[in-house]
Amino acid sequence: FESHFSQMASRGLVRALIFGPPGGGKGTMAERIQKDFQFAVLGAGDLVRAQIRQKTPVGKEIEAIVNKGQLVPDETVTKLVFQELGNATNARILLDGYPRTLAQAQTLAGKIKIDFVLNIDVPFDTIVDRLKDRLYHPGSGRIYNTLFNPPKVAGKDDVTGEPLIIRPDDAPDVVRARLERYTASTAPLIDFYAKNGVLHTFSGTETNKIYPHVQAFLKKTLA
Repeated sequence: FESHFSQMASRGLVRALIFGPPGGGKGTMAERIQKDFQFAVLGAGDLVRAQIRQKTPVGKEIEAIVNKGQLVPDETVTKLVFQELGNATNARILLDGYPRTLAQAQTLAGKIKIDFVLNIDVPFDTIVDRLKDRLYHPGSGRIYNTLFNPPKVAGKDDVTGEPLIIRPDDAPDVVRARLERYTASTAPLIDFYAKNGVLHTFSGTETNKIYPHVQAFLKKTLA
């Protein structure tokens, strides 16, 4: 990998990470960065799901692990991410959902230089409030919010008219537990990248208000 990465570095590759709590708008932020700044977004979760969907040998192993309720091993995810990085042709890459552990961060640092880390910081109370108003259409995955993106007919999907549900994992106590786990697992990473001088934190309660600050940072950094 080293030779491939060093070749890409000489072509001006930008390598960045994005962190943010579940339900904090990180996915929306990554989509906007992809569109506005021509980044290829590599989502670790997407890579894992693709392997399962394509029924590759690795995908079958992962599926067996997930079906037992166990976590996918660090080294498996790392291998998939490095494979994807090695195949990447885009000059700008944004990693989403990786690294998740300090061990992964250290392994990644041994392979490539991370130029900057975008840390999206949203108050937990805001996320709990936002998710308790979220409605979900199981058939399509369409998501609504009763406050700022309500369905045309209350409780019904706009396209099919089928009933919408509140996902059990959007319940406030479940969300808080998930956010606490996120904090515990991310704290060492935040510390690691802060010490490396590449961490940039953007705080706020709404994606539309946070993104202009991210946008201004990227325009200046990528100029």
